[in-house]
Amino acid sequence: MKKALVVFSGGQDSSTCLYYAVKNYDAVYTIGFKYGQRHEIELKCRQEFLDALKSFDKEAKDKLIEDKVVDMMALKTLTNSALTKESGEYIMDEKNSLPTSFVPGRNLIFLCYAASYAYSVGADTIISGVGQADYSGYPDCRESTLKALESAINLGMESNIKLLSPLMHLTKGETFKLAYDLGGDDFVRMIVEKTHTCYEGTHNKLHEWGYGCGECPSCLLRKRGYEDYLKLRGKL
Repeated sequence: MKKALVVFSGGQDSSTCLYYAVKNYDAVYTIGFKYGQRHEIELKCRQEFLDALKSFDKEAKDKLIEDKVVDMMALKTLTNSALTKESGEYIMDEKNSLPTSFVPGRNLIFLCYAASYAYSVGADTIISGVGQADYSGYPDCRESTLKALESAINLGMESNIKLLSPLMHLTKGETFKLAYDLGGDDFVRMIVEKTHTCYEGTHNKLHEWGYGCGECPSCLLRKRGYEDYLKLRGKL
């Protein structure tokens, strides 16, 4: 039996990866993290998306085995990211040329926790929605980072766990297109209406591309990606 663990936040990318896992594995586990993120609404959205996916596809209902949300609020006290503060600008930090939304070590820590869980349930693949082709400048989203971490994890646990990132070389528009390839227009609509990526946590206005403030870097990237997707489909 092929088992996969999906690092599932409730955002567009990880939600697309979740359905990718359902389509390609026999059993799928999910793990999420509460770390004091400004957009904590995503935790509510992730549960709603899980429920919606089970209704959307019987295969998902049969294959989704277990979901865990890990309390990592301590991370908020260790970092000074705009993503974990109540307010703060999303700009480039002149000191390190990284976005102020960068949470140092976040993905590394998440994947290490995920590896421990995967080891326990016998999953040989961990799937995450990180990508370097169309991202926010985070060094822990790079393919080289994931390859190094995969090596360290397997050395440290005497395991053979693969860190898989289906979106690594996809643009945001191509990620929307992957959602369409997986489940058609209805699944794309589910991605639009049931996921959250806005850094500000704004979830009271539905745009054509999804919920959000429409101004933060995450919203602008998603909006541009949806427009690119429509062009790929010949609808714009």
